[in-house]
Amino acid sequence: MNKESYVDQMKQWTEDLLKQQETFIDLCDQREHDKLAAWKERVEKFRDSLNDIEDIEGEQLKKMAEDLYLEGEQVYTGISFTQPFNELDLGEVQFAERQMAVPIGQHKLPPLPYPYNALEPHIDQKTMRLHHDKHHRSYVEGLNKAEKALQQARLVNDYQLIKHWERELAFHGAGHYLHTIFWEIMCPEGGGKPSGELLQEINDAFGSFAQFQKQFSEAAKAVEGSGWAILVWAPRAHRLEILQAEKHQNLSQWDVIPLLVLDVWEHAYYLKHQNNRAGYVEAWWNVVCWKQVTKRFNEAKKLKWKPY
Repeated sequence: MNKESYVDQMKQWTEDLLKQQETFIDLCDQREHDKLAAWKERVEKFRDSLNDIEDIEGEQLKKMAEDLYLEGEQVYTGISFTQPFNELDLGEVQFAERQMAVPIGQHKLPPLPYPYNALEPHIDQKTMRLHHDKHHRSYVEGLNKAEKALQQARLVNDYQLIKHWERELAFHGAGHYLHTIFWEIMCPEGGGKPSGELLQEINDAFGSFAQFQKQFSEAAKAVEGSGWAILVWAPRAHRLEILQAEKHQNLSQWDVIPLLVLDVWEHAYYLKHQNNRAGYVEAWWNVVCWKQVTKRFNEAKKLKWKPY
């Protein structure tokens, strides 16, 4: 693909970004709205600059598009943007579709995809603020610290503390990833039950949605100490399963993909429900966002290993 064709595609990409933004900007609070408006201006400026590209090299154009894309993700991580990384050939420059890796020790706390009070009366604003801003942040910081410590161990070839830092990596990493899913699979208009293929898979695996909901709730209430109940897709078994995780990582399985997660650490419910975990679990079903769970399921089911 020549440079002119690529520029035409970049113009279409920027128009798609601007259209995507209009679909969710009304859902943002004022602070996020202002950030998105500022980012929109930069998208428009990039689009306009494409009309005068004589002095822009292919590699520079790619870098500008990548930076714009990554900036958009940082502004609002709930966005699922179209990436400008199609398979393109500009002379010696190859543009392969890819995901940008998180640099070692640079994980970030994702913003909530809704206001702190959006899940009331089922989950209160004070708990959401403490849970997200304090507890989740601590897992992000712990994960970054562990990754940097292990990086330093590799550099100096000193593994005396390998057991400690591997444990920290597992605990804080699982805490960060599960919480990131947790915020996404809840929403103000949640509750009810899923439909379509996900509901059929639930019926096949558990007999009915009611039986699934009962088993999931009982698993959550029976977690020993602090932990999670997790609905997973098992690529090896080609079906759904319900697991518990003590802390964030104990008693879980490898080679499965989390779809629906329920945090039953006391900090997730104690301010409102005190020691009534069962009441919290019952209330939580009213904010389950089956649309997001279905989105995760549709991606997860693409991965299927040879069954054994």
